[in-house]
Parts: sequence; C-alpha cells; structure tokens
Amino acid sequence: MAKNFETPLLDRVKIPSDLRQLPESDLPQLAQDLRTELIDAVSTTGGHLGAGLGVVELTVALHHVFDTPHDRIIWDVGHQAYPHKILTGRRDRIRTLRQEGGLSGFTKRSESEYDPFGAAHSSTSISAGLGMAVASDLSGTKRNVISVIGDGAMSAGMAYEAMNNAGALDARLIVILNDNDMSIAPPTGAMSAYLARLVSGRAYRSFRETAKQLAKKLPKFLQEKARLSEEYARGFWTGGTMFEELGFYYVGPIDGHNLDHLLPVLKNVRDTLDGPVLIHVVTQKGKGYAPAEAAADKYHGVNKFDVITGAQAKPPANAPSYTKVFATSLIEEARHDDRIVAVTAAMPGGTGLDLFGEVFPERTFDVGIAEQHAVTFAAGLASEGFKPFAAIYSTFLQRGYDQVVHDVSLQNLPVRFPIDRAGLVGADGATHAGSFDTGFLAALPGFVVMAASDEAELRHMVRTAAEYDEGPISFRYPRGDGVGIDLPERGEILQIGKGRIIREGSKVALLSFGTRLQECLAAADELDAAGLSTTVADARFAKPLDEDLIRGLAREHEVLVTVEEGAIGGFASHVLHFLSRDGLLDNGLRVRVLTLPDLYLDHAKPETMYARSGLDSAGIVQAVFGALGRDHMVAPARA
Repeated sequence: MAKNFETPLLDRVKIPSDLRQLPESDLPQLAQDLRTELIDAVSTTGGHLGAGLGVVELTVALHHVFDTPHDRIIWDVGHQAYPHKILTGRRDRIRTLRQEGGLSGFTKRSESEYDPFGAAHSSTSISAGLGMAVASDLSGTKRNVISVIGDGAMSAGMAYEAMNNAGALDARLIVILNDNDMSIAPPTGAMSAYLARLVSGRAYRSFRETAKQLAKKLPKFLQEKARLSEEYARGFWTGGTMFEELGFYYVGPIDGHNLDHLLPVLKNVRDTLDGPVLIHVVTQKGKGYAPAEAAADKYHGVNKFDVITGAQAKPPANAPSYTKVFATSLIEEARHDDRIVAVTAAMPGGTGLDLFGEVFPERTFDVGIAEQHAVTFAAGLASEGFKPFAAIYSTFLQRGYDQVVHDVSLQNLPVRFPIDRAGLVGADGATHAGSFDTGFLAALPGFVVMAASDEAELRHMVRTAAEYDEGPISFRYPRGDGVGIDLPERGEILQIGKGRIIREGSKVALLSFGTRLQECLAAADELDAAGLSTTVADARFAKPLDEDLIRGLAREHEVLVTVEEGAIGGFASHVLHFLSRDGLLDNGLRVRVLTLPDLYLDHAKPETMYARSGLDSAGIVQAVFGALGRDHMVAPARA
C-alpha cells in the first residue's frame, strides 16, 4: 500500500541494531516518524492506540540504549507495544495487527525474539523480569532486564509482591514506571531531569556509599538517624521513598517525551547500577495526536478511524449490547433495592458500570486492577447484608479464583458475578477469551451458574441474581450486540435450576447453554428439513442442572447434543456426569458434546472462530449426522 506520508528515518530502521547506528540527534525525528506510522497503521486496523502513542520516545530510547534482543524488554499488558513491534522487524506486517493470521495485539513469544515474555493481563512484567534476571545470574549470562509497567498496573498486588522479592534478592532488574495518570510526582522539568541524572550517576552513587560507610562508624543510635536523614532527603527531592523501602533505587521523575532527559538516565542505569532500580517516567497517553489527546479515554481502544478527523468507524448496532443490557437492568434493580452495590476492577466502561455509577455513584466501587481484592471486598459487603455485583470479565475473573473459592464459596456468601466477555472475543485473541469460567465455577459446591441465551434472558438473570440470597451466583454473557429480541422493562425471577424448551421435536435434542441458542435453532431448521424432528432447549443453568429437563430429553430422543461457548470440563461435563449417574446412557442414547477445542485460539472474527470450533449451525448439524452414522444430506423440500 502506497504511503501518503514520509518517514525517512524510520525507513532506515528494520531492526533495533539499525536504530543503534543513528546519532542521538536523529532520534527525535525517528520518534516523529514512528508516531506517524503508528497512527496510520491503527487507523486501518483498530486497536490500542493511546498507550502506544504515550511511549514512542521511551521505546526509541530503550532500543537505542540497550542491546535487544540480548537485553530483555518486557512490556506489561502489551497495549503499548505497537511502536516496539514496528521497530523490531514487524513494520511490514503492522497493518495485519489483530487481523486473522496477522500480528497479535499484545507481545507474543512465538511472534518475535524481541518479545521475551507474552503479556495481555496486567502487572506481570516485574515478576517475569525478576525471573529472567535471576536466570541470567544463575547461567552466568550478563544482560539487562527491563520491565515497563504502567501506573494502573501498579495498583495490583502482584507488582508489589515482585518488587518486594526483587529488593530482598538485590537482583539486577530495571523497572520503568510509565506514569501517565497517577499524578504522584511533582511537575517534571529541568530541575527534576537534573536530579534524575545526578542520582543515577556514578558520582552520586560513590558519594552515597561513602556516606553510608562513614555512618557505620557512628554510635548505633546515630547510625539510624543518619540513615533516616539520607532517605528523607532523597524522598523529599525525588518522591521515591516508597520504592526505596521495597529495596529499589529510585530515579525520577523524568519527562518520558524528552529524549535529552531519557537517554542519559538510561545510560547511567545501564552502566553504573547493579541492584534493582525503578525509573519513574511521566508520559502523556495519546501524545502527539490531537484527537487522542482530547478524548476522555485518550483513544485507549479504537475502531478503524479517519486520521484527519479522528472519527471512528462504528457499524450501526441492530440491538443493544449485552453489556448495556446488563447495566440498564442492574440500574433498574438498584432502584428497587438500596442494598445493591456494584464492584469493578478498573473496567467501569467495559463492564457497563460507568452507567450504573452515573446514577448511583455512592454505590459504585472501582478498586483498580485488583481482581483478588475485588472478590474479597465484595465478600465483605455480602457478609454485612449488601448485594454486591462484582462485574468482571471472564478472563480476568481467573485472577481472583482463589478468593472466589475461599472467601466467597466456602463461606456461602451471596456475591453476584456478572461475567462479561464470555466465550470468544475476536481480535483480542486467546489471552482475553472467556473459556473457563463455567468449569471453574460449576466445580464449587453451592454455586449457582447461569448463562444468558439472549438479551432478554440476561435481564431475567440480573433480577434473579438480585433476589437470590442463598449463596454465590454467576451469569455469563458475550461481548457484542444482542440478537434483537424484545426486552421487558424489568426482568422476571427465574426458578433456580430450571431450563426451558424452545422447540418440540422427537428424534434429536439440542441442549444449549449460552448464546449458541440461535445457532441451535438454525441447525434445527436444517435438521427438520432433513426429516430429523428436533427439540431445542435452553439449559439456563449449568448448576444446579435441570435434571428433569435432561432426563426427559434423554428418554424421548435418539440423539442428545450439548452446545456451549466454553472449554472442555464445563456444562457438558456436568450433563454427562448426571446421565451416567442416572443410568441414562444405558439405553442406547447417542450423546455428543460441542465445546471450544482444547487449545488456545488465535485472533480472528468471532463468527469465524466459532465455525472452526464446530459451534455454528453447520457444526451442530454435522455432529448430529455423525452421531447417527449418516452422511449429511438435506431432504428435498416438500411440495
């Protein structure tokens, strides 16, 4: 594709070793070229733009100062890694980003030797970096390990656990705190840049060590005074006391967009410091692109957009999104019950709780990127008689599973878990797929596990969860728009553990759990046309199972097929367990289970991914014919 812009310096950089050949005076222009390329590429693919724009200069500086890929750079989460991908031999594929067969939206070990650690969930970079640093020491390999972590990711306890361990080990690890929102630092400028260069340099280090040695010769009560005075003085000027207490040598804050500030500090840290170091870099999300800078979310995640105007291409919705249906349903229930509260782990917009917060700000709690805390915080609320809805994506709920087990389930506390992004999520790929929640929740005693088949069912499940006080309850629903079904003003209270028959037949039974119901109905049309009378049932519950429903389907049909948007070990496993226990497999019933395949699926359009998984109408029909031992032949239409 022909470019309509010039990037003369970037055109000379294929891999980081090319970048290291450039004089430092050329690097600001290279950063500008890189920013231009990034904006144009994401305008054609969509993706995470704002975070990448914020680290353009930092990315250039890191690859200029450090010997990558021998030195390791770990990007926490990976939202900000697009500039890194462009500079590390992937520019020719950057417009395949998040497209089927193209580059991942996150760092990925199998994609490039410059991606030493795969990421997509936050707050892992320091732990991984520490492991790499210790491995380097054990193997006798001298290398720098740099973990880049954002201020939001620093809200997770795992980051501090890793820092505490790194400080105790005195490991050679460089952590760069990319601060674009916290405002925990004084304003950056010439003085802070000078101080950062000073404290990261050899002269200051030598002076500091000399002072410490002299202090050791003082009486013990004066030694402690001297230590506290030195830490107070550094904390006063640099703001790093908290990190120093964890055992890190703190440098900063420095302007993350000023290469004259970044380069000397990175060189000093590379050449003079041995233990764990934290460099505090202040950046601006969306930097250098006016529409992103002006947007409330700094263009964190975007669809394809017009580079000139910033206008995003958004196809018209035929139905409200499941997320919005959940949010409006919860608002309606909260109007009737002032004990309902909402908890999110740094995803108010993604979960729809921003809408709930506009109506009930005092009953909305964003705890930051801290799913473990979110779950136990909700458990505490429930223990005092409140009705917490802990709205967490399926993939992120995995991070709080121990708390779900021990703090919620074991105590039988009525925490409600709305599980968004259930099933496959498309462009975000394997790291964000909601594959496992049914399996890991339905395994827990006393847990009620539901899945909505459409947006009206979701509204019913919100009300059902609000009214249910006997223990923990969850309901899952996918990303994207509903099917366009009419919505009641307020949901109905469902009978716990009871499914529903959607269509009556006599030979084949399709038992759906979740939003594959529409594909089951389409498959039933084709099966009926082939002379196979088909029943379609919506299970609604994986736990407790509707045993009467399943028993009837098993006894009255020749073939039973279960269909779900989850991994092996979920809904179907519970159905098979019941059928076996009840002796229903002894009468010749032919059972087939359709689940997601036992592998991590790369990104593509969701409908493509489901078709390849055999979870579309064609796959369901094929499973039925396979169970019957017949070729798939559609009967001619009746006259």
